Amino acid sequence: MKVLIYNICTTAHLCRKGMVKSMKATGIVRRIDDLGRVVIPKEIRRTMRIREGDPLEIYTNVDGEVIFKKYSPVGEISNTAAQYAEVLSRIGGCPAVICDRDHVIAASGIQKKEVLERRVSNSLEDLIEQRKSHVYKSYEDKQLNPIEGMDRYAIACSPIISQGDVSGAVMMLSAEGHEYANPEQTALVNAAAMYFSKQMEE
Repeated sequence: MKVLIYNICTTAHLCRKGMVKSMKATGIVRRIDDLGRVVIPKEIRRTMRIREGDPLEIYTNVDGEVIFKKYSPVGEISNTAAQYAEVLSRIGGCPAVICDRDHVIAASGIQKKEVLERRVSNSLEDLIEQRKSHVYKSYEDKQLNPIEGMDRYAIACSPIISQGDVSGAVMMLSAEGHEYANPEQTALVNAAAMYFSKQMEE
């Protein structure tokens, strides 16, 4: 993947500036080519889950540092996502989670500090990359654990697709008395995913 400029800054300087919580130097150096491009190493792309075509937001500061951050369209409407998650959880009767392609953006019906900013699982990443929905209707269905480090599985999940790109997913998680998705919960999740798709297209 090629981008215009890639610069790795030290942890101490960035922390003083309040730009990031933590950052570490990799020791990797790359030269800019004659078109102003530089390749982000494969190891970093894999670790940071940067895929071909992913949008990157560019930050600069007065010290001449250029920082790339993965751009999250869902993260841009995190306040709306938080309010919608509360409504989903209240109506659906179980925890509701909204995520982008990498992390949980909003949650309700569950301890938020347990889930916010957690990475999505490889299984969920693969599912939404394929633009597929998931409904757990009986014990015969395959369980989907959507969030790393959590035991709850998704009973209903639908991808958020905006302008032809997959941006994230809306899901309801298992809870006591809600081991399987009912038609109402499935419809709520699908409607929420469509709502966020339209929000990001406006």
